[in-house]
Amino acid sequence: MSMASATSRSAAARPMTAEERRVIVASSAGTVFEWYDFYLAGSLAVNINKTFFSGVNETAGFIFVLLGFAAGFAVRPFGALFFGRLGDLIGRKYTFLVTMLVMGVATFLVGVLPAYETIGIAAPIGFIICRLLQGLALGGEYGGAATYVAEHAPPGRRGYFTSWIQTTATVGLFLSLIVILTLRLSMSQQAFDDWGWRIPFLVSIVLLAVSIWIRVQLNESPAFQRMKAEGTASKAPLSEAFARWENAKIALIALLGGTAGQAVVWYTGQFYALFFLTQTMKVDGATANILIALSLLLGTPFFILFGWLSDRIGRKWIILAGCLIAAATYFPLFGKLAETANPGLIAAHEKVKATIAADPASCGNVFDPVNIRVFTQPCDIARRGLAANAIKYQLVDAPAGAPTKVTIGGAEVAVDDAFAAQALAAAQAAGYPKSGDESILKAQSLGAALTDSRALTAIGVLFILVLYVTMVYGPIAALLVELFPTRIRYSGMSLPYHIGNGWFGGFLPPTAFAIVAATGDIFAGLWYPIVVALMTFVVGMLFLPETKDRDIYAGDRR
Repeated sequence: MSMASATSRSAAARPMTAEERRVIVASSAGTVFEWYDFYLAGSLAVNINKTFFSGVNETAGFIFVLLGFAAGFAVRPFGALFFGRLGDLIGRKYTFLVTMLVMGVATFLVGVLPAYETIGIAAPIGFIICRLLQGLALGGEYGGAATYVAEHAPPGRRGYFTSWIQTTATVGLFLSLIVILTLRLSMSQQAFDDWGWRIPFLVSIVLLAVSIWIRVQLNESPAFQRMKAEGTASKAPLSEAFARWENAKIALIALLGGTAGQAVVWYTGQFYALFFLTQTMKVDGATANILIALSLLLGTPFFILFGWLSDRIGRKWIILAGCLIAAATYFPLFGKLAETANPGLIAAHEKVKATIAADPASCGNVFDPVNIRVFTQPCDIARRGLAANAIKYQLVDAPAGAPTKVTIGGAEVAVDDAFAAQALAAAQAAGYPKSGDESILKAQSLGAALTDSRALTAIGVLFILVLYVTMVYGPIAALLVELFPTRIRYSGMSLPYHIGNGWFGGFLPPTAFAIVAATGDIFAGLWYPIVVALMTFVVGMLFLPETKDRDIYAGDRR
């Protein structure tokens, strides 16, 4: 028996100390708060747009929509670089105190920011600045919390310890949904739209104060203290992590063989599932949020289970198995979800024939990840309009120069500025379900969701999707921490994590929608997460090392 394995078994056998529990609670609580803040902007996007963008002209509005949507995701890798460097230079504790403070203040400011009618163009500009600050802060927060917890964990328990951090994104989403639902149910719709939507942002200042108070009491991580005492800290962590091929190669493998697949599985199971229910299956927002919240409640303990299991059988194969199983089962799972959520829509897809006859040269690329493009070609307008209404269509090649012709159930629909509304009316006249149709799942209360057989089936499918999330996400923090030496760990792990989750994952919904719009198949968007997950499985299988038994101090002396 090796000395390392004996030490690991000894650490795994003893109970968690009070100090270790405090480290986990403090790091997890702060990260829950950060994710709660981040999700509010997405969950309350309609209210935010009405408040801050109401008076912007069309051209400026497109730019602001671009910045408002993309800022939080696009800048996360830059936050990872900036705060990762600070974390490797001055320490984990102080860096993630700063990230939490920046996130909390930016979120509170959204709650007090005056509307466009009051301060004009400064309103959308102020909101975008807040979103930029949130994205930058989140880019630095995760790496700090995960590194800090892992460096406090004894050998043989890093997967279990860091798995508590992995629950925070889901718990933050769950908390934001609960707060918003509670407010919606406790006040009129008019009151919520006028001022109630600001309350979740305002109360975050209390969470910020509590989180900072908890974290201030923590000590710096033992690994960082030891590194500083031995004088082995990096003077240029970014250059060392990414300009040296031996380290840059590890970051590249971590991205393509780990976090990219983890990200698309994560976003498919939590965000795209919600998008699919509300936008494609036309389930009302309250019902969809209740279904997602219950599936998250059931699934969250499995983050801990898979983190604990990764300490025993390894991180790599749990993550890769999650990617492979998800890729193999997404089509049947989403098919079942569709049949359960809106069987009338699925039946209409088979009965109502919709076609777009167009010159192939007039059909362009419909990819629009931030919803700012102005589509002028009738073929593109028609494809996006039908996709937005979840109308299945067939694209038929017309002679060169022929005008685009759309028919739905035998009736021709003019392709003009009102196309989407006219197409929906034609589809409903031909047999597509209307709003309020009995085929559309409705469970607008917790009691209804728990007593309706269709709702329970949907929760079961959503739970399986969340289970895949826990497989890929539960062990990933420990794996990333163990891939890099202490001197560049914060920087090294943060960048691949946030490129994977901020870019591969964050732009999944618009990418999937573009695929749906281009093909006319509501399930075709699943090919994006499937292909990325399979890529990660192959790259990870070939190049990603197993790290569970690594000495995280190895490589610190240079």
